Amino acid sequence: MTLHHLEGQNVVCQPRHGPRHDLPPHKINYRSNIWALHSLSVERILATSAVGAINPEYEPGALVIPRDFIDFTRSRPQTFYDSEPVTHIDVSQLYCPDLRTVLIQCAKARSDPVWADSVYLCTEGPRYESPAEIGMFRSFGCDVVGMTGIPEATLARELEMCYASLCFVTNRAAGMQDRISAEDVMVEGRRIKGVVQEILRDTVIKLPRRRRCRCSRTLEGARV
Repeated sequence: MTLHHLEGQNVVCQPRHGPRHDLPPHKINYRSNIWALHSLSVERILATSAVGAINPEYEPGALVIPRDFIDFTRSRPQTFYDSEPVTHIDVSQLYCPDLRTVLIQCAKARSDPVWADSVYLCTEGPRYESPAEIGMFRSFGCDVVGMTGIPEATLARELEMCYASLCFVTNRAAGMQDRISAEDVMVEGRRIKGVVQEILRDTVIKLPRRRRCRCSRTLEGARV
């Protein structure tokens, strides 16, 4: 975790896979990562993720800003609220609408295409999905698939933090190309890295200092 200053604002950068990218997606301590940001008084999270395209219209290099999600993870701790009071948070709008609005504007100014009405599917990993699984997920209305977005986003919402995700398509999902190579995914990620960094920078600068969304009031009426 590193602290930076950008246009008078403090920005914390936290690589979820660790500084050497040595943590597989199913072994990341998502609760620890989100709690660490929360303890530093971070209010907004701009996440980045490499994803595979399920929607045949999405091509490698495209940017995706999810508006909804489906969770197919299995073994990850999902909540901070394992004891009293029983807490049920609303995820009707998991991704902060205000944060998404600015992120979409900044992404469209830097890149084309930008898909902003997308459903993100999170799988357990670390293996890639099978062609049959991808066919099933497509029938569910999923557009992209990744391994890290959940429970990261839902944990952030439990702590009343704003969260939005900037995904970049590195490959077509299983059954839509001959094979999937982790090496090829990394190459595509490095190719688009500069654009992603510029979009994040633009977004941080353009965000209003004070939050006006409902994310900061998530726990109102959520506890039994």
